[in-house]
Amino acid sequence: MKMNNYISDFTNHLNDALSIGISAKFNSAKSDINNILICGLGGSGIGGSIITDIVNDVISVPITATKGYEVPKFVNKNTLVIACSYSGNTEETIEAVEKCLKKNAEVSVITSGGKLKEIALEKSLNHIIIPGGHPPRAMFGYGFTELFFVLKNYNLINNDFENDFKNAISLLNKEKENIKILARSIAKKLYKKTPIIYTCEGFEGVAIRFRQQINENSKMLCWHHVVPEMNHNELLGWRTNVEGLAVVFLRNKNDYYRNQTRLDINKSVISKYTDDILEVWSKGNSLIETSLYHINVGDWVSWYLSEHNNVDAIEIDVIDFLKDKLSKI
Repeated sequence: MKMNNYISDFTNHLNDALSIGISAKFNSAKSDINNILICGLGGSGIGGSIITDIVNDVISVPITATKGYEVPKFVNKNTLVIACSYSGNTEETIEAVEKCLKKNAEVSVITSGGKLKEIALEKSLNHIIIPGGHPPRAMFGYGFTELFFVLKNYNLINNDFENDFKNAISLLNKEKENIKILARSIAKKLYKKTPIIYTCEGFEGVAIRFRQQINENSKMLCWHHVVPEMNHNELLGWRTNVEGLAVVFLRNKNDYYRNQTRLDINKSVISKYTDDILEVWSKGNSLIETSLYHINVGDWVSWYLSEHNNVDAIEIDVIDFLKDKLSKI
């Protein structure tokens, strides 16, 4: 399959993931849950960043995502650890899980197989198995959706998210051709430029996903920042070395009103240094809907950029080279 086929199947992935999550059976936690740690990297880990943005206003315990070998000192028997590795063989995630198990944390797993599935079965950990054999970033819809079901099965959130996902699926199916037209126009403007993604706090995970897709699928450098933090530093960076930059503002009608004003002012400042500025307004009502809308737009942008750049969107040779080198050390 080509990457555009995966992107086109996004809503099918979400539908299937809902069915998998609904049928998942979990044992009760051994201890009360006082905090949550989501472990994962790359296409498997980005869901952790996005869900922390989405549930922060509804969940009553701290939730954070980590992307590496180490785990925070606070991890203990009252920590819910959700390990996300599509292949099940991500070495950083496996090492983090082993450390969390030594701390007697409540560990649950989302994977398609590999070593992580073996650990889950051997240790009788709660787990959700998703379809395997595909590029992890192309199967984002599965891992992301199952994160909500893990939280629900530990009684940390209710099941309202299920309707939000169903509404998002309907929205994306309805807007599919319009999204592709929009993405083509964005890609055309970003071609031969270095993209910068700006958005508001509480939406950074989506901006990271956009950046990562441009990195991996389009084989381009890209960076992101969020308001209001970037107003205290990066905005000054537009004074020099601004040639070849293009800006995408990811916007939402539900962004905090002061941040919306900040983005308006930022746009007026940055427009003095580049004409390549795009605003992309999400559609949908809930955070899940608006997030999935922007994610789908960004995925399509990365595909059209890969065509402009004449590169294989699936290929990740340099990452495979790195993993091979590491495996021999």
